[in-house]
Amino acid sequence: MSEDLSKTRRSIALGLGATAASSIIPAAAWADDDRDTYSEPEIIRAAENFFGAAAEGLANVIHHIFNDKGRPNGYITGDEGSGAIGVGLRYGGGRLHLKGLGAVTPVYWQGPSIGFDTGGNASKVFTLVYHMRDASRIFQRFPGVDGSAYFVGGFGANYQQSGRIILAPIRAGVGFRLGANIGYLNYSRHRRVLPF
Repeated sequence: MSEDLSKTRRSIALGLGATAASSIIPAAAWADDDRDTYSEPEIIRAAENFFGAAAEGLANVIHHIFNDKGRPNGYITGDEGSGAIGVGLRYGGGRLHLKGLGAVTPVYWQGPSIGFDTGGNASKVFTLVYHMRDASRIFQRFPGVDGSAYFVGGFGANYQQSGRIILAPIRAGVGFRLGANIGYLNYSRHRRVLPF
């Protein structure tokens, strides 16, 4: 009987220990996540430096993405050009910054789209990057749906995802592009002429 009582006490102690550990682990993981990710003020500062401090509406777009996706662990700054009449093409290039890595990775992107979309624009692009610890993971295709309207000086944002990695490009364009399209962007180490 004392052996059964001892086993019961041991089971209770292990159960309490597991419960205590599970309540501590998420807090520790959250702390690591905060250390390895950018805060909203850090991203707003970086985006304002990139677009220019007078970029009205930028903080609201970033705030919306933070509410939706949380804290990113990287961002891409770059430029792109695109055009469409039903079928579209987009080409760009920039630099990937990952939190905790001193090096910056050059990256290029290109891709086709199809939809109810017309016009052309040149854009500055600031892309929030989620769940990417290795810079080489950027070099793949990221499907996305873009339903933004572009006007002179306007901002547009959408999401692209491949596996767990999420990209949230924020574009400030010069020109005019209106409509909705589906497509993908192929991120590569070198500039490519073919968008596929």
